Amino acid sequence: MNDAAPATTPAPAPRRARVRAPELIGKGGWINTGGKDLKLADFRGRTLILDFWTFCCINCLHVLDELRELEEKHRDTVVIIGVHSPKFVHEAEHQAVVDAVERYQVHHPVLDDPELATWKQYAVRAWPTLVVIDPEGYVVAQHAGEGHAHAIEKLVEELEAAHAAKGTLRRGDGPYVAPEPVATDLRFPGKAVLLPSGNFLVSDSTRNQLVELEPDGESVVRRIGDGRFNEPQGLALLPDGRVAVADTVNHAIRAYDPESGGIETIAGTGRQWWQGSPTSGPALEVALSSPWDLAWWGDRLWIAMAGVHQLWSYDPAAGTVEVAAGTTNEGLVDGPAAEAWFAQPSGLAATEERLWIADSETSAVRWIDRDLVVHTAVGTGLFDFGHRDGAADQALLQHPLGVTALPDGSVAISDTYNHALRRFDPATGEVTTLATDVREPSGAVLVGDDIVVVESARHRLTRLRLPEEAVRVEAVAHRTRRAATEVAPGTLRLDVVFQAPAGQKLDTRYGPSTRLLVSSTPPELLRDGDGAGSDLSRELEIDPAVTEGVLHVSAMAASCDDDPANEYPACHVHQQDWGVPVRVSSDGVSRLPLVLAGMDEA
Repeated sequence: MNDAAPATTPAPAPRRARVRAPELIGKGGWINTGGKDLKLADFRGRTLILDFWTFCCINCLHVLDELRELEEKHRDTVVIIGVHSPKFVHEAEHQAVVDAVERYQVHHPVLDDPELATWKQYAVRAWPTLVVIDPEGYVVAQHAGEGHAHAIEKLVEELEAAHAAKGTLRRGDGPYVAPEPVATDLRFPGKAVLLPSGNFLVSDSTRNQLVELEPDGESVVRRIGDGRFNEPQGLALLPDGRVAVADTVNHAIRAYDPESGGIETIAGTGRQWWQGSPTSGPALEVALSSPWDLAWWGDRLWIAMAGVHQLWSYDPAAGTVEVAAGTTNEGLVDGPAAEAWFAQPSGLAATEERLWIADSETSAVRWIDRDLVVHTAVGTGLFDFGHRDGAADQALLQHPLGVTALPDGSVAISDTYNHALRRFDPATGEVTTLATDVREPSGAVLVGDDIVVVESARHRLTRLRLPEEAVRVEAVAHRTRRAATEVAPGTLRLDVVFQAPAGQKLDTRYGPSTRLLVSSTPPELLRDGDGAGSDLSRELEIDPAVTEGVLHVSAMAASCDDDPANEYPACHVHQQDWGVPVRVSSDGVSRLPLVLAGMDEA
């Protein structure tokens, strides 16, 4: 465990190295280009921003939203290219990437790179990562994580001015070609709830609406919320008859009244929560971060806060919100709620004694008890997933987004990336498969003896009879597709590279403005160097007796305008979590650089 050390003041940013950008290659080909294959030479004269993303990743979805304003403002000089680099096996399927591009309203070309070829060429280590390439084809900056849009915009303006003066700037339309729209009643629905009337209310996420359907699950009664929602997901009935709505991209919780049609904001400011923001207080004064699902449990509304890997709760009597479980660290750690780690919780289901949780990035199903202790039923961590039934301690899921409590005390699991409905029975400790070939199920609702599944990628609700017997499936186990970094045993220097944007500096008026948290799986991998501190460099001690594992690194830096005359400078938070698979080898490296912002010049 390291004691916190004073934050080091970074040296002035060195002159940018002239590194020629590698070619863009991806076996899956191009999306949003009208069928045209693109090369780096096609972008000469424009500033090119590569967004390395994968569609399971909430931080990647945040960056898509961060880039929209920049994309619009500089559309004649800047081209954004998404490089889709999968974590899960399902994300390597081309049609799944095509679906995700439409689902998340990506309005720029996307290169489908299922084998991570371009990822490796650019030495990327984390989702999301942004790489800036100047109009002459040289890499000039790299940024990992969220919160970099302002820095990239300053860099874009610098490049625009410099290359206009140099005569190497080319203005014009970009290569984006919009796909043909498809007419369906629902488009990538997220969650559903059964109303007292017997109708269904569905979050029609891509069309930014709620849709009420008749009991047949098909006939549209009404559409709700034109212009009010932004990619809504979770729904929960409130005791007063209203429906709480997780308005995900608006970072808010709304309440919809089916009787009057009224919509009211009950929690959130509309801005995204960042480290250092309040974690409790009046509900309309506290920022939220991508609330994904909701459940009424006890005397309050529980919120799966996917954007910060936590559970929050809303108390309607007091009109307040607060963190209920999780530390914001991403991973799978059980125990008291305040100490537990989650990884993008995306589904909730309440019973009298338990709140069930679909913890998507760890491919896990977890639960919290009345004593507010977190337990794991199925799942082992961030990098192991698959489709395997049997004893829960060895069963595997793949990025589940939904859980549904069943009358016998078991729980149905919307096993999203396996296109399956699974079941965990606490009485037997067994995991079984109830149904297959349900395309990207994201939630399910119990209706009598039937279960109605939200088949998100088939744009419909599908009614299934709960089967008496499980479906037999061939067991498949996977690990993340990234290659491990070979590290030498003994001392490993970890350097998180951060260069403040032009015109900004680390502001230490109120204490350290950087933070570094390091841990490992298994914990024995690190003999020394784990824990929290404020220095962005640290010496780790790798145990030679442990052959492989994962280093978990979380870094944050806050930079502010460097203007002594400005009493209230604008400040920006940059943050990223890395999970770095490592293999211990005598030939391994003794330094591990992770770029938060800038270029690694060492």
